[in-house]
Amino acid sequence: MIKANERQLLHKYLLLELAVKSLQSDYQKVEQFKMKTVFLPLMDTLLKELRQELFKLKLELTQLRIRVVGWQPVDDYFSDVQVATSGNDVVLRYANQALKTQVEKLLKVQINK
Repeated sequence: MIKANERQLLHKYLLLELAVKSLQSDYQKVEQFKMKTVFLPLMDTLLKELRQELFKLKLELTQLRIRVVGWQPVDDYFSDVQVATSGNDVVLRYANQALKTQVEKLLKVQINK
């Protein structure tokens, strides 16, 4: 069983992981921009900050004996996240659009820091 505070940490971890993956994917597209010398340093800085935060959260979750085993798309609208804990394994269902919105919000906050 995952406690409420652990679930919040796990949720933030998932958002950070998605943000990093999305930025890495977009990075290749930005390399094709005419103004890439403007955007790439910004993306590099953002990715570095997100990776550091992701690393810290992963370490914290590891100390709590919680790890993400995998993602399974259920359909176009939902995905299941398999989480292993010291007690048992848990499957959490997330709405894809909600995750996308939250990742965008996280990135906006991070950029405005």
